[in-house]
Amino acid sequence: MSMWKNLVALVRGTAHETGQSIVDAKALTILDQQIRDAGSLQAKARDDLATLTAKRRMMEKELEGLTSQREKYESSARAAMARGDMDLAREVAQRLATIEQEQSTKTPQIADMRAAEDKIRGIIKTGDGKIDALRREVDVVRANESVQKAQASVASSYGGATASLGSAADSLARLKERQAIREEKFKAQAELEDMRTGADLDEKLKAAGLLPGNSSADDILARLSQPKDAPRLSDGTRDGGTIGRD
Repeated sequence: MSMWKNLVALVRGTAHETGQSIVDAKALTILDQQIRDAGSLQAKARDDLATLTAKRRMMEKELEGLTSQREKYESSARAAMARGDMDLAREVAQRLATIEQEQSTKTPQIADMRAAEDKIRGIIKTGDGKIDALRREVDVVRANESVQKAQASVASSYGGATASLGSAADSLARLKERQAIREEKFKAQAELEDMRTGADLDEKLKAAGLLPGNSSADDILARLSQPKDAPRLSDGTRDGGTIGRD
């Protein structure tokens, strides 16, 4: 039983989270619709106010008509009484009583209607203010949402570009490493070839000045300064020693 309750709670919780995520994702759309609904209710309230105002004005006109009738019948009743026609005067008085009763009924109704109009106007004004404020807030939120989406897009693009640059730098480093290894390999192969052919030994002899045909400019000048009949040494230079005389 406990497991079943947990499963039911899990399903309800998952449904709530799913519904909440949908609501959050469409928050601006929902707000826009709620503002439109509130605007429709405000429009209906204005229409109801206009209807109430029209009825109140009609009732005021009826009251004005009753007032005119009352003044007319009061004059008529006085005239009948002045002529001694009490029956006619009574009949007019009964009509006056009906008019006064209607006046006493309509006057407070008109006052109540005016009070209701003022109350409805206040409610409509307050509602309009709230709707306008909500519209402004929604506009700000929508603008912020657009800016944040743009920033997220830029950040995502920058992150991708940074990753691409990092990958390119790694590739370049690996390429340089391969080139350096290949260069050292070429050098090692050349050294091995020189050792095989003796070229490295010739280079060492040449550097030491022991290889024939490797005379420097000073060696050549020294040789040319010697007498022509001076004996040549093994390296091609003449012997500069003094020959003893008998």
